[in-house]
Amino acid sequence: MSVENEAIVRRLYEEVWNKRKLEVLDDLLSPSHAIQGPNVSGSEIGPEGYKHQVLRFLKAYPDLHWTIEDIVGGNEKIVAAWTFSGTHEGEYMGVPATHKKVSFGGITIHHIANGKIIDSFTNWDSLDRVDPVVQGSANG
Repeated sequence: MSVENEAIVRRLYEEVWNKRKLEVLDDLLSPSHAIQGPNVSGSEIGPEGYKHQVLRFLKAYPDLHWTIEDIVGGNEKIVAAWTFSGTHEGEYMGVPATHKKVSFGGITIHHIANGKIIDSFTNWDSLDRVDPVVQGSANG
C-alpha cells in the first residue's frame, strides 16, 4: 500500500471529520470527487459537495467521531474500515433525533490518483442508523 495514499485517507478522517477542518478537503479531494454508495444521498461533487455531506452529519451528530479500525489497499485504492460514533441530536435521512448515543461500522473504498481522492464508495449497516446501538450497553 502506498504510504502517501494511506496518509491522505487518514487525514480525511482525522483532520476533516474529527477535527472539523473542512478547508483540508481542498487539498485532499479532486474537483470531480464523488461519494457513491447505497446509503449516500445527493449528487454533489468535489470538495464543496463533500463539505455539505460533512455538515449534514454534524447537524445530526454534533459530537461525531470516526475511528479507523483497519486500513488496507493497493496502489490507487485504499479501503478504510471505520466506526462512527456520536449522539443523534438532529434529523438525518428522515430519521428524527433520538438523543441516543449511536455507533455503527462501515467501509469506504477511496480511489486516489495524483495525490487526490478522486472518488469514494462507502457502505455501512443502515439498520444501525435507523435503530441505533447504545454504546456501553449489551442490551441496547
